[in-house]
Amino acid sequence: NDVELNHKDEVDAVICDTEEKVVVLRFGRTDDPTCQLCDDILARSVPALSKMAVIRRVNVDAESVSKHYVSYFDISLIPSLVFLFNAQHMKCDFGATSDHTKWVGTFQRKQDFIDLVEVIYKGAMHGKSIVQCPIPPNRVPSHCNKWDAF
Repeated sequence: NDVELNHKDEVDAVICDTEEKVVVLRFGRTDDPTCQLCDDILARSVPALSKMAVIRRVNVDAESVSKHYVSYFDISLIPSLVFLFNAQHMKCDFGATSDHTKWVGTFQRKQDFIDLVEVIYKGAMHGKSIVQCPIPPNRVPSHCNKWDAF
């Protein structure tokens, strides 16, 4: 599960070949301290989410990834997490931000990430493309000056 995707074809394959599971794409850099914090939480969550999610790190500096997915998902801050289900982009109303397309930043608690993926999974299984964030607003990061733009 500790796979970093560096090519558009690798990202395409994960998105297209994963069925009935949430695909979590973490866009960032492995040497960025905030990305490292996020990656630690994601890695520790894998056992609890193995039946409902596939988690992959995506290198924002890889040229083919940057040209396609970084611009498509409007990744301007890292880490950013994008969620998909059966190749459909899943959105989440995070409350604190008007951007429902991705999670920006890290998580304060492993359980917050697990809860978010579970809500996205259950919503997707019921045909929803947008869900309500289960994380309390005070633990949802805002975009303001907390995360480094790249």
